[in-house]
Amino acid sequence: MSAAESAVETIQREMTIFARRARASAGRMHPELSLVSYTLLGHLEERDGCRATDLAAHYALDKSTVSRQVAALERAELIERRLDPEDHRVQVLHLTEAGREILAQVTRSRRAAFRERLADWPEEDLVRFAAYLERYNAGPAGTDGE
Repeated sequence: MSAAESAVETIQREMTIFARRARASAGRMHPELSLVSYTLLGHLEERDGCRATDLAAHYALDKSTVSRQVAALERAELIERRLDPEDHRVQVLHLTEAGREILAQVTRSRRAAFRERLADWPEEDLVRFAAYLERYNAGPAGTDGE
């Protein structure tokens, strides 16, 4: 096995561990907010609302998966539907005030956890790691094995 092949295997294994840790920690950050829910809330905040179909397309998720997540977030009163002012046939999802507060709380907790975990890394390693993650995530959708 070449060094590159070995590195790819290590990356795959470590990214899987990272994803499992992220899913597990999401429940500890807020018991009612899964990693997917947190991600969807963050997207809605960034975009100042969007349609459920846009969420499904952006995250390459099945519409039924997004529909279940959206329904749960609506029941928890973290998001609400509003008519699109330009097309009244379309409903746009928006964060409620409670949704904004929980998202901010979970974001603060996640950032603190990252800071703690990375506290003794040299600055140049942090900068390099951030750049590598951005480069990896900028790759074509559907090629990450998820």
